Amino acid sequence: MALTPPTNTRAPREAHRIDEAALGRWLTAHVEGCAGGAVTVAQFKGGQSNPTYWVGVDGGAGGDLELVLRKKPPGKLLPSAHAIEREYRVMRALRDTEVPVPDALALCEDSSVLGAPFFIMRYAAGRIFWDPTLPELGTSEERRAIYAAYIRVLAALHRVDYAAVGLADYGKVGGFVARQVDRWSKQYEASRTGEVPAMEALMRWLSANVPANDETTLVHGDYRIDNIIFSSGAAPHAIATIDWELSTLGHPVSDLAYACMGYRINLPGRGGLAGVDVASLGIPTEDEMVASYCELSGRGRIDAWPYFMAFGVFRLAAIAQGVYRRSLQGNASSEDAGGYGAAVTVLSELACGIAGISPRQAR
Repeated sequence: MALTPPTNTRAPREAHRIDEAALGRWLTAHVEGCAGGAVTVAQFKGGQSNPTYWVGVDGGAGGDLELVLRKKPPGKLLPSAHAIEREYRVMRALRDTEVPVPDALALCEDSSVLGAPFFIMRYAAGRIFWDPTLPELGTSEERRAIYAAYIRVLAALHRVDYAAVGLADYGKVGGFVARQVDRWSKQYEASRTGEVPAMEALMRWLSANVPANDETTLVHGDYRIDNIIFSSGAAPHAIATIDWELSTLGHPVSDLAYACMGYRINLPGRGGLAGVDVASLGIPTEDEMVASYCELSGRGRIDAWPYFMAFGVFRLAAIAQGVYRRSLQGNASSEDAGGYGAAVTVLSELACGIAGISPRQAR
């Protein structure tokens, strides 16, 4: 009986179609158990950056297999963006740590195979909670447990000895925040489609007010609850952390702020916890999440929290701008990418409020 694609997939969009015959030949040569199998491909509905696909291999040498393929999108790409090679490397490095990751199996850097580099990992069957209010769960205890796991995985990531797992050269040590402000400012400029005064004010303020305290750990870079796959059934636990495209060596508080950013936003299509009575749902408050992280990581407190939160929202705005630009070019990964243009203004004005600056600050 043929494997059935997961319910959160669809036929690949025209711009993201996969040559199944070419993929089958490559899998036969590079992934154990795929020889002789019939390949079926479906595209996951989520994701705004790198197109991601479910791959079913029916009747291969290893029996029926369910895999995931993640590749760079078509078209002209921004410098250093869509780094699927780094995703593959970091997941391989973390496979024997306390951080749950998918089983990354093979990397193809030859664009002639499918038109762009890609990698293959084993499919992690589980649940993704797209709405941070967790409406699928029936009790406060269940929701609190999910958030406890969410912050526990982040703390575990920051405790990883990155040199010991082979990632000593995965990024620069020190100076992360200043480099990131510069990087995302340049990414925003490269994908600019118009004037957004709040982004201009924010870029100037972030550049001029980099916190003095500095430290370096492995960071995920896009850590949010829908980038964790949880087990199905009773007492769900984290089984895989996904979307490592932005991972690097960096300041751990930038990851923590990004993980808590949902408390400050509530965007159409993305959701959030802003304006939500989290206590009534059993979801920890932002302060409780920060306190839990401090306890798990052995910290007394978090310095410069407003700066890191404003930076996290700024970076999300810059990412949204890139998604919107790709939508205008016709090669965005998601069908709702066009709505991200308005989000840039909303997010940058929010970040200005967190930073305590005017979104129309004089040049």
